[in-house]
This record gives sequence, structure tokens and C-alpha cells, in this order.
Amino acid sequence: MAQGGDLKSLFLSFAGYGTRQDQQELEGSKFKKLCSDCGLVDKKFTVTDVDLMFAKSKTKGSQKMTFPEFEKALELIAEKKGISVDDLKSKLNSASGPKTQATTPDYVKFHDDKSTYTGVYANGGPTNVDGKGDLSELCDRSDANVRGVTEKFANSH
Repeated sequence: MAQGGDLKSLFLSFAGYGTRQDQQELEGSKFKKLCSDCGLVDKKFTVTDVDLMFAKSKTKGSQKMTFPEFEKALELIAEKKGISVDDLKSKLNSASGPKTQATTPDYVKFHDDKSTYTGVYANGGPTNVDGKGDLSELCDRSDANVRGVTEKFANSH
């Protein structure tokens, strides 16, 4: 039953995809992602069929599917596709897990090329982390008059 262990880890990787905690149950959207990422969706088994198999396999009233229910769904999928359950499980075992698709940003000359920086940014800009004091030197917390003018500011102008 080595395949069951691999299927369990695949199930858990899709169940926890996009969340910070471990999930033991698979939501409908993640079941759909599992079927599409593993190459199960085709002309014989469409995205609509994925939703129907999910609804047939899970407990009524539940929004999520447990691993035994997932194994039941695999039997229904194999029947729908006209292949054996073992062939379907071997196809799933060869899958690598959830795939993430992200866009890569375009190169922007004036943002990415630091040699084109001008003004303050060309010299590194202002900083409060260069070791030249602390926050108390950035803010004047001395007493001020009714208009908000400090004594040090009034004497400098």
C-alpha cells in the first residue's frame, strides 16, 4: 500500500495549499486544482465533472472532503475516464504537487537600473539607520508655544 502513502501526501499538499496551517480535508476548489494540475481534466472528464465528483464523494452538508472520500472520488473518476483505479493512482503518484503560476514583472529602466537614479536617490537618500543617532534626533519633542513653534526654531529664524 505504498501508493496510498504517496496519495495521502499528495492529498495533504493540495489540502494545505495557500494556507499557513496543515489541513486534513480538501475543499472543492482545491480538489479542482488537484485534478487540473495532475492532468486529469480532458474531454472525457471536464471541470463540470470535477465538481460533480466532489459533490458525490463528500458527506452531505459538508464543504470539505476527507481522504477516504477522496479515494471514493478516485474510483468515480476512473470509471468516468474509462481507466482502472490503479492507472489513475499511478498517474497521481507521478504528479509533483500543486503548481503555482505567477507573472514576472517587466524590466523598467528608470526603476530597476540604479545608474539612472537622480537627485536624492542617486546618493542613497535620507536614512535613519546609518548609525548617526536615534529617533530622538529626528523629532523635536521640546516644549512649544500655542502656535506649535519651539524655542530652538524661533531663535534660528
